[in-house]
Amino acid sequence: MYVGRFVVVGPGIGAYRVSSRSFPNRQVVERDGTLTVGPTPDAPETDNPYIAYNCVREGGDYVVVGNGSQVDPIAEKLDMGYTPRDALAEILLALDYEKDDYNTPRIAGIVGDDEAFIGIVRKDALIVEEVTEPTLVATYEEDDPRAFDLTADSAADAARELYDHEFEHAVCAAAATVGDEGAVETAFYNGE
Repeated sequence: MYVGRFVVVGPGIGAYRVSSRSFPNRQVVERDGTLTVGPTPDAPETDNPYIAYNCVREGGDYVVVGNGSQVDPIAEKLDMGYTPRDALAEILLALDYEKDDYNTPRIAGIVGDDEAFIGIVRKDALIVEEVTEPTLVATYEEDDPRAFDLTADSAADAARELYDHEFEHAVCAAAATVGDEGAVETAFYNGE
């Protein structure tokens, strides 16, 4: 099944995978503690504004994961002291779904050491929920949050587990863990 981009978050862990039929020539790179999706050196030129963005970024005592430009303002709201629920809801509502040919939803998750929140804004809905177990939301097909059997407990394992998941057209994956006293570990996997 092709579900497009997806996030999985639970208390202490969050991960994101790019799955793409249209723009497979992408990778995750680390820049100053932030994980960024962008084109590979051999990717064809494009003016598509939705293929490069920060996908994992710290904000306050949390880590934000997501599929687009919403990641940065959500992290900034957390830095300002917003609650995770309010940061997710305000930014997803403000930016709305992507105005591309598919009305691609924006998805995001916020992970703290003992709590997690997940959100999606689609053409027909805005959903923001606190979750107590690993929960998935995707841009297509799986666009309502649901429980997900994530077995990883490290960022590196979570990135690899999402990359290797049976959903079709894996491109790259990124993940983060938040431990005691806010210790953050990030990792990514771009395939072989």
